[in-house]
Amino acid sequence: MTDAKTKAAEAEWTHCLTPEQYRVTREGGTERPFTGPYWDNHETGIYRCVCCKTPLFSSDTKFDSGTGWPSYFQPVDKDAIKNIRDVSHGMVRVEVRCAECDAHLGHVFPDGPPPTGLRYCINGHALDFEKTA
Repeated sequence: MTDAKTKAAEAEWTHCLTPEQYRVTREGGTERPFTGPYWDNHETGIYRCVCCKTPLFSSDTKFDSGTGWPSYFQPVDKDAIKNIRDVSHGMVRVEVRCAECDAHLGHVFPDGPPPTGLRYCINGHALDFEKTA
């Protein structure tokens, strides 16, 4: 059962997010590959949660995974994200969420480059980009 506080929070999210940002972050959706923002961004800066603006990933850890989603080999701070076991769609994966606001970001896979060997495959609609000099 949805309480008044949950309904109020949902109303706030629908007010401050685009429909696609809401679908991805609040409903656990996924954008189509090569369609979202930032998959081909090569500027220097910080990628923040689109919902709460928490810094999540740095351009220093971004790499071209060829998947069509922004990919990173590590977060800015391990405490900025949380990993959740995801058994949807007939497979076992690790979902990545913002630790601050619980926004769905994407998934992490063990096929990334050194030094971590991880690939954080993140929906561009879950991110805001802050360019740095």
